[in-house]
Amino acid sequence: MGNRLNILLVFAFLFITHWLFAQVIEHQGKSIQQKDLVQFSGIVVTADSLRPVPYTHIVIKNSRWGTVAGYYGYFSFVAHLSDTVVFSAVGYKKSTYIIPDTLSLNRYSLIKAMTSDTIMLDETVIYPWPTKEQFKDAFVNLRVPDDDLERARRNLERAEIKERAENLSMDGSMNYKNFMYWQNYKNYYIGQTQPITVLDPFAWAQFFKAWKDGKFKRQ
Repeated sequence: MGNRLNILLVFAFLFITHWLFAQVIEHQGKSIQQKDLVQFSGIVVTADSLRPVPYTHIVIKNSRWGTVAGYYGYFSFVAHLSDTVVFSAVGYKKSTYIIPDTLSLNRYSLIKAMTSDTIMLDETVIYPWPTKEQFKDAFVNLRVPDDDLERARRNLERAEIKERAENLSMDGSMNYKNFMYWQNYKNYYIGQTQPITVLDPFAWAQFFKAWKDGKFKRQ
């Protein structure tokens, strides 16, 4: 009975010792990793005008860790020392930056300039038919309704267009001048009483002249 108790105590002592040693190693490993961490922040701008580049993708190379810059080009995320950070945005050349490994602080700021890039796409021709032969056959054999075609021809006849132009009282220029005249007339009398034409002697003179000329007689 005593031997069994001694064996159990030895196993318990070994287990506790191993567990404490593992905790110390894990704590030291975390401390080393935390020393390598840095808060990487900055702003992404254009190289020519220093304007912010919104929604730039910022990713650590060979990993899925990163972030996306905001509307004003600002970004911030946690990275390790010596990490290679890849910057990419539509319309700009992809660029990289290596975080220095000699930093004494746990934060680092950067102003990243991006260079514009022109992307040339291959020409793409879209046809409503699978082949040119089918398109040619459909175009040649297309039947246009006679009534629609005849109606279009009548609307475009010179005699019809001339008759409509002669019956119009004012063209676009005259309508614009008339509209602007009444707008200016209203704006001129804003905040005051508009004149009454009944009391205008010039209006009465025009009335009597038109009366003498017989403009009010029935045709």
